[in-house]
Amino acid sequence: MKSIFGILILLLLISTSCSTDATSEEDISDGADLESKLYFPPLTGSEWETISMEELKWDASAEPALTTFLETTNTDAFIILKNGRIVMEKYFGDFDETTPHSWNSAAKTLTSLTVGIAQQEGYLDINQPSSTYMGTGWSSLTTEQESNITVRHHLTMTTGLDYGVPESACTDKECFLYKNEPETFWYYHQGAYTVLDNIVSGAVNQEFTSYFNSKIRNKIGMGGTWVQLNYLNLYFSPARSMARFGLLNLNKGVWDKTPILKDADYFTEATTTSQNLNPSYGYLYWLNSKSTYKIPGSEELFEGKLIPNAPDDLIAGLGAFDQKMYIVPSKGLVIVRMGESGGEDELGPTTYDNELWGFINALMTN
Repeated sequence: MKSIFGILILLLLISTSCSTDATSEEDISDGADLESKLYFPPLTGSEWETISMEELKWDASAEPALTTFLETTNTDAFIILKNGRIVMEKYFGDFDETTPHSWNSAAKTLTSLTVGIAQQEGYLDINQPSSTYMGTGWSSLTTEQESNITVRHHLTMTTGLDYGVPESACTDKECFLYKNEPETFWYYHQGAYTVLDNIVSGAVNQEFTSYFNSKIRNKIGMGGTWVQLNYLNLYFSPARSMARFGLLNLNKGVWDKTPILKDADYFTEATTTSQNLNPSYGYLYWLNSKSTYKIPGSEELFEGKLIPNAPDDLIAGLGAFDQKMYIVPSKGLVIVRMGESGGEDELGPTTYDNELWGFINALMTN
């Protein structure tokens, strides 16, 4: 994967935001009155406030073990934000704060919020058939079967399309075959997700990338760009840009005092159970507070929490090769991990999540 990343990185012109050693003295506690305590880095320039583990009364002696774990599990970049301020920022190998990395499927959360913005602006309705915005004939289904698939079904992985096709990411009409009625089965279907780009662009009459840049990326100071790789549309950015997006989610779609996603109901729907087939899945977000879950590549329903070591209110963007964006509102945390696989080449949740949270918990002990 690094060779692919290396080639693509040379093609990217990416704006970044860098760090400073400034530290806030204000009280920053868990949970209560989160919004009044949040710090947002400027949209441009290198400023980003920090706060020390000592100020937070965390156990700084646990940091070396966490750092060793990260380094020995192929991590390229790791960031912890507490209420927006940088507590820990580590880079390994040839990576630094300006180096772009693919989000893989963690970028599905970017698509989810973009859909929400298009809906709040009146361009689309997620309860309408996806053919309303892509046109009929986007699949090999009959017109009636197509009309039963709504935008919401794409967001929740419940389209009923055949996930057993040879190439799951394929978006050619020949790859979209009928298997189940919509909302009767949950399966992590890459192609059914990817055409959300076409749904948005058809609805807003603008390229998906341009619309995303104007509505989210540029408004919160992110760097990064979408890169088409075969059927996949991958997002590449430095780790700090993922941290910025995580901070936007921590504040429920509001950047500082500027609403990016004004539709609070959509954000709530996106980050809570969206269907009863996989309780641990929202609108392309993973959820941790549920008692059962499904994972990509499997039809099995597993018992227990998605990440037992993590807080119950964690929501996440999770991507192949262990790209992680964790948001924990009760603790004011945003945590980012980018790199190669930490052990399992899976598309979303892995055992690495639970291992990593074991080390994070040790750090936050006070």
